Amino acid sequence: METRQLLAFTTVVQTGSFTKAAATLNCSQPTITTRIKALEEGLGVVLFRRLPRGIQMTSAGVELLPFARNIINLTEKARKAITMNGEPHGKLVIGSAQSLTDYRLLPLIEYMCWRYPSVQLSLHSRNALNNLNSVRDGQLDCAFFIGAIEPREGLETTVLCPEPLVMVAGPNHMLTQRQSLAEDDITSSTLIRAENGASYHELFEHSLGYDDTRAPVLELDSVDAAKRAVASGLGIALMPEVTVSSELADGRLVRLPWSPTFRVYTQFGWRQDNSTNPAVTALVSAAAQVVSDQVASLT
Repeated sequence: METRQLLAFTTVVQTGSFTKAAATLNCSQPTITTRIKALEEGLGVVLFRRLPRGIQMTSAGVELLPFARNIINLTEKARKAITMNGEPHGKLVIGSAQSLTDYRLLPLIEYMCWRYPSVQLSLHSRNALNNLNSVRDGQLDCAFFIGAIEPREGLETTVLCPEPLVMVAGPNHMLTQRQSLAEDDITSSTLIRAENGASYHELFEHSLGYDDTRAPVLELDSVDAAKRAVASGLGIALMPEVTVSSELADGRLVRLPWSPTFRVYTQFGWRQDNSTNPAVTALVSAAAQVVSDQVASLT
C-alpha cells in the first residue's frame, strides 16, 4: 500500500471518476486504474463497483477512506517538516474572545503574517469555555482567552497581560450621579452581558450572588452591540477596559465608581502534546512581545 495509490483512491472518490482523477493528478487514466488495482490486490478487497452510470464505493472503500486521508495528510506533514528545517509552518486554527480579536490581536496577526509567511492562521471568536474545550479535543490548536490564573487540565497556558475590567453606564444612567456604589446598586440594575459565556461574567456574578430574583440580564454576543445598548441607557455592563477606552474618552460611556474583587488576565493556551509545534512556539513568543508592546504604549 503506497501513498500514491491512496492518493489515486481518494481523488477518484472526490472527483467521481477515473478520468477526472487522472486530470486532477496530471497523469493518464490507465495510471490511475493501475494504482487502484494494485491497492485492491494489496488489500485483498474491491474498492469500487463499475456501474453503467459511473462508479460506486464498496463497503471496503467506505471503511478505507478516512484512513487513506489520514495517511496522506500525515505524509504531507512529515514531508513539510523535513523540508522546512524547523521553520514555523503549517496551519494554526485559533480560538479567541471577540474582545481580544478586535482589540488585542490584530497587531499580532499582522506580525505573524509578515514574520512567518509559511504559517497560515485561522482565527475563530467564541467564548472561553468552548474555546478551551475545543483545544483539548483537537478542534483548535490553541486559544486566547480572558480568565483567572488557575491550572487547566491537559493545557499549557501563559499569561500575556492583566486585563482590567470596568463597570460602565450610559451618560444619563442614574448610577452615574453616585460618588460610590454598593453591591445592591449593581445587582438591582439591568446587567448587559457582552460576550455571553466569557469567564469574567461568571466570576463577577458569583462574587455578587446573582440569581433569578435579581434584576434582568440582557445577553449579547457582540461587544459593539453591548456598548450601544449601554450608551442608550438600557443597563450597565462589566467589560474589559481596552474595549471601551474610546467611548470613555469621548463621553459616550461613563465609568462607574465600582471595581471587581477579582482579577483576570489575557492568556494563551495550547495542548500539552502540542508544545513542540514550531508554529505554536512562534505564536506564543510573538504574542508575548506584541501584547507587551501594546500594553506599554497605552500606559
